[in-house]
Formats: sequence, C-alpha cells, structure tokens
Amino acid sequence: MKKVTVILLGLMLLLAFQAGSVFADSKMNGLINDVIGSPYKSGGTTTKGFDCSGFTTYVFDKMGIDLPRTSASQAKAGSKVAKADLIPGDLVFFDTAGGNNGSVSHVGIYMGDGKFAHASSSRGVVTDELDSSYYEKRFVTARRVMDSEAFVNFAEVK
Repeated sequence: MKKVTVILLGLMLLLAFQAGSVFADSKMNGLINDVIGSPYKSGGTTTKGFDCSGFTTYVFDKMGIDLPRTSASQAKAGSKVAKADLIPGDLVFFDTAGGNNGSVSHVGIYMGDGKFAHASSSRGVVTDELDSSYYEKRFVTARRVMDSEAFVNFAEVK
C-alpha cells in the first residue's frame, strides 16, 4: 500500500510541476522566473527591489522594449487589448488604490493560462490569477506593447 501511495504522490507532484511550468516556456517567462521572489521596494527598478512598474520596465528592457516608468503612463503605451484577447506579454492594469474608480495604480505582465506576474507590495515579485477575487474586480485595462516580431522572439511558447 505504501508503494502505491508513493507512486500516486509522485505522479501528483509531476503533474503539478508540469501545470505550473509556465515559466520555462519562453524567453520572457525565463526573465520573469529569474526575478520571482525579489522583494518589493517603492521606486525600485532592480533585483534588489521592484515596485510594479519598475518590474515591468526591467523585464521589457531585457527584451529591448522601452516602457514609460509609471503604471499610469504604461497604461497609455501600445494598443488597448480586451481582457478576453490577452496573450503572453500583454500588460495588465489594476486600480488597487482603494477607489475602484478606474484609475491605474498597479501593473503586471500577463503570462498566459490566466496568470500574471507582478511586484506585490506585500509579497515581492509573484504570480497571481488574473481572475482571483482580489484582482478580477480591480482590473482596469490591458495594453499590448510588443509587436509580432518581439512576441515570437520573447513571449511565444516554443
């Protein structure tokens, strides 16, 4: 009975690892994976500490794409994308300042499969579900800042 339990546990871990392996599928995911766990720092733009727009600026800079520095200005870059049409690499924006009036105060990078990476003020650089109870009601807009060539080079799953 112990062997069966160990085998089943091993299979569950293998499946769970594969389901969460979104980080190994593209160059962009690799860049993000390298900074997961970095601490939060207001105004931070390096692996010693990121704020949300510092994190997005850092990742996109590594891909040769210039972004404005703040989340509000990043929300005006590129082209608007409907939430239903998100692809990996799109920027997702939220109103986390408490007003829920549609103003942008937070940004992350959509990873695919309903997940996005961002610099959380309480947890540092992490991934979360776009449709979690917290973020779903705070979603404001999304923007596509990568052209098709950049998408193929950095964000497309290979």
